Amino acid sequence: MSYITPQELKSYSEFEAVQDRSDGSLLLDIIEAESELESTLRQPISEVLDVDEKLPEKLRIALLKLAQFFALINSDDSIQKGYTSEKMSDYSYTIGSGDSLKKPDISGLINGFINEDVQKLKKGLFRMRGI
Repeated sequence: MSYITPQELKSYSEFEAVQDRSDGSLLLDIIEAESELESTLRQPISEVLDVDEKLPEKLRIALLKLAQFFALINSDDSIQKGYTSEKMSDYSYTIGSGDSLKKPDISGLINGFINEDVQKLKKGLFRMRGI
């Protein structure tokens, strides 16, 4: 079960490439985004649902942002293949090395939902002494 629908993603996104993708392709992008979000949260999304079994609004926005990112990446052949320039008839263009499209920063949206036990593991003390 996905927490957002392809239709919600299409209405959220301003990008024509996302709006033109098929619902089946967008569903795969959403699954990718859910997996990325669970990895970042260090727990299943189902563990952070509110009492109505709904996704909290901040997590919903984070999921929409990630799904849009994956839809853009998966819809652009030049990014997937690593092209930096392309020529079509009399027209040609050059893009950067793919660094122009970066994963959105969702840390502010998900901060309150990260598993506390995992956050404690990240804090540590590292001491070195000379020999």
